[in-house]
Amino acid sequence: MPLSPLFRTISYQALPGWDSDALADAYSAFRLCALKSQGNPYKTGSLGVVAGAFEPAFAAAREAPSLRDVEARDFFERHFRPFRILPGEARKGFVTGFYEPEVPASPCRTSAFAVPLLGIPSDLVRIDDINRPLGLDPYLAFARQAREGIVEYHDRAAIEAGAIGDRVAPLAWLADPVDAFFIHVQGAARLVMPDGTTRRVTYAAKSGQRFTGPGRVLAEAGEIPAAEVTMQSIRAWFRANPHRVSEILHHNRSYIFFREAPVDDPALGPVAAAKVPLTAGRSIAVDRLLHTFGAPIFVDAPTLDAFGGTGFRRLMIAQDTGSAIVGPARGDLFAGSGDAAGEIAGVIKHEADMFALLPRGLAEAGA
Repeated sequence: MPLSPLFRTISYQALPGWDSDALADAYSAFRLCALKSQGNPYKTGSLGVVAGAFEPAFAAAREAPSLRDVEARDFFERHFRPFRILPGEARKGFVTGFYEPEVPASPCRTSAFAVPLLGIPSDLVRIDDINRPLGLDPYLAFARQAREGIVEYHDRAAIEAGAIGDRVAPLAWLADPVDAFFIHVQGAARLVMPDGTTRRVTYAAKSGQRFTGPGRVLAEAGEIPAAEVTMQSIRAWFRANPHRVSEILHHNRSYIFFREAPVDDPALGPVAAAKVPLTAGRSIAVDRLLHTFGAPIFVDAPTLDAFGGTGFRRLMIAQDTGSAIVGPARGDLFAGSGDAAGEIAGVIKHEADMFALLPRGLAEAGA
């Protein structure tokens, strides 16, 4: 598979902020992919970054559990060459943020905790080219096994009205429907139970319909100026208008189902699409149809200050994806877990230049 023409070679000297980035954490995140991919390589994205080309760097990373910043810089420069990623049809690259919420929860329904996080329903089926019935929306990756055959799954409004019935058991119960919705958006959460223990839920499946964000709905309705839409402003609007929460959220027909997952290392985030735990400030969600998981991607967002400091110039590792992350120069930055991470993630809406570090063997073969 040839390399995409959306890659333009540059030098490390021309990479903005490369020399000032502390790379030890980026290396640690990269090494998680190296360990996971052993014997089970990632799928190659359509930009042509062949998964097998990472093996020399992965093999070297498996041999070195940790590196200091200067050693990590040498590692990446030795194994990779930098390329600018052209944004394709977009005018500019763009980044947003995501995080792992941490919220109080109950293992059983009570008067205070009445909003469920659901597991996978027994009638949910994954759809592919083999079992997709004629006429079913080609977007749908999940559907429902009904008496008359495979049909579109119930949407958010129907599920919240009880359409699933007893075909699934809730994993836990929350107090706030807005908290539950943002857990759906983020795809994972840490749940603090009444006895003080922490459980984690993470994405398992979805009803399949297209995602419609409440920010867009509120902006189009004139409730929040489009330039001021953040997670914080959306939450503030819901607090001021509790009687309209369901009305706005039901515009998003998609519904997420969860599974329980361990919290092996509290310092790391949930296990994501690349099957490794996310690293705060170093994991990026990308368009998985285009990019190859494990790829180092350098992000230059000069106006992004939410992570501290002036501007954001940092090497990230492609370890997750999302339905709203579409395009070659589109990314979602993982900010970590808990409220502080949510404050960071909720305000990230910034133009950015993105650069891929491509394995030297692949880069030189395509030069």
